[in-house]
Amino acid sequence: MQVKTFVEVQGTQVDTDRFLEVLKDMWKNEGNKVKDMKSVQMYYKPDEGNVYYVINGEVTGNFQA
Repeated sequence: MQVKTFVEVQGTQVDTDRFLEVLKDMWKNEGNKVKDMKSVQMYYKPDEGNVYYVINGEVTGNFQA
């Protein structure tokens, strides 16, 4: 089964699958390997337009959705 999830706020639709792709690219650009991402938590704050993340329980940051 393939699942695609979108969030729509105030007429703007955001593809949540894109969040993980952006995070993977950021992770690789910092010299890391995707296979080293053991756990990922992401929180989308539509009022800010930001995605906050925690990788492996310790690496934190955010990016514009």
